Amino acid sequence: MRLRTLQIVAALGAAIAFVLAFMAAGAALLSGLFMLLGLAAVAWLALSLIKGVLRRDRKAEPPARA
Repeated sequence: MRLRTLQIVAALGAAIAFVLAFMAAGAALLSGLFMLLGLAAVAWLALSLIKGVLRRDRKAEPPARA
């Protein structure tokens, strides 16, 4: 059975579509990974700042005003 030109073009188009779909899925996965990494960094920073504020000596006298 001989393949017609239209069938060959359709097969090449489908192959290109699959490659582009896999590339887009990989980019979305990588983007999501970096988003989660950035979110974790922001959460760690916020927690460390909150802990630093809570560790301050609450009984310390405020500085004297002139």
